[in-house]
Amino acid sequence: ESPLLDTPEAVAALMREDARLRSVEAFQVLLLNTRRRLINVVKIADGTLDTILVHPRDVFKPAIAANAAAVVLIHNHPSGEPNPSEADIKVTRDLIRAGQLLKIEVLDHVILGRATRERPKDYMSLRELGYFAGY
Repeated sequence: ESPLLDTPEAVAALMREDARLRSVEAFQVLLLNTRRRLINVVKIADGTLDTILVHPRDVFKPAIAANAAAVVLIHNHPSGEPNPSEADIKVTRDLIRAGQLLKIEVLDHVILGRATRERPKDYMSLRELGYFAGY
């Protein structure tokens, strides 16, 4: 059976090695069924060292084609710092709204970086940070 991706920890565990190998930002979407199990991982866009352009059409096209019930957004920060930028927050909110129109739930947006002594987690969950409140 495919992996259960119902926590940011599970998402980070699945995608951690892939993110470590990348020298530029890469935006991917995890397509999930109604039981929060993985259908597929789709790379949406590669960016530069610190920016990436993402359009809702590109995120939801593979989700619609796969009949996904929900998606998890994920991208890496090659700098190692997983805190979301203002652009990360804006694109997340835009994609939450687009998903609502399509009835495809955006469960989370996980940003992968690197763990440090001060920050033992190598990822940040925008849901855990409160950016999904009100949606």
